[in-house]
Amino acid sequence: MSAGTTEDVVDVKSAPVRELRADCARCAGLCCVALPFQSASGFPADKEAGQPCHHLDTSSRCRIHAELRPRGFTGCTVFDCFGAGQRITQESFGGRTWRDEPALARRMFPAFAVARHLHEMLWYLAEATERAPVGELREESRRAFDRIDALAGSEPESLLAVDVDAERRDVGPLLSRVSDAVRAAVPGPRPDHTYADLAGRRMRRADLRGATLRGALLIAADLREADLRGADLLGTDLRDANLSGADLSGCLFLTQPQVNSAVGDARTRLPERLERPDNW
Repeated sequence: MSAGTTEDVVDVKSAPVRELRADCARCAGLCCVALPFQSASGFPADKEAGQPCHHLDTSSRCRIHAELRPRGFTGCTVFDCFGAGQRITQESFGGRTWRDEPALARRMFPAFAVARHLHEMLWYLAEATERAPVGELREESRRAFDRIDALAGSEPESLLAVDVDAERRDVGPLLSRVSDAVRAAVPGPRPDHTYADLAGRRMRRADLRGATLRGALLIAADLREADLRGADLLGTDLRDANLSGADLSGCLFLTQPQVNSAVGDARTRLPERLERPDNW
């Protein structure tokens, strides 16, 4: 939801190529209009879906982009549409916008909401294609990427018919198999904390190499100087988790929104595909 411009094309060896990071300069401020704001999710007040944020200017840029955190818009600072915004704006609607053609909103906004979920899946599948062992598992990951990419590029009416939950259920087991294959090479016990409630847990300097932390709650956990190399972090809730000095290099399925929601410092090691938040 921030108005910064980032071009980040997933162009790693063996991975499919698709722009999977937000480029707000080529979007029509869709996340600031199409999606709801809720005070419980890091916003100072509630906003209904379809209602423009009052800080959005006429050129679809955020007037308070440099002051989002101090003004209570942490929800904006942790959000990333995974490139769905510019894809819907530029590809699906050919650069036309809801502002210039208000009638487009009823098709554009719900299409963006679906595409955002599909692009998140593409982020994971791009990594799966890169990280899976050469062979059938890698080819299966690439085929899944191509299929979800085709869905995300459907006509808006077709896009609205996509069952996102069903697609997640289909992709999930594949990502699990990739995770198992990659983590099998990590030495040590590889602890299983799937969906564990570890909120506020003191885990400083913990050896979590190759651990499964899928869906785990690590809200405000102390992970300073923890070793998370090769850990599976798909869906892990890292809000306010202290990652200062932690090593997350080589971890699996970590996203920029997860990183943005956590606390870190200059010593925190992140995968190369992710950016260090400015507030670290």
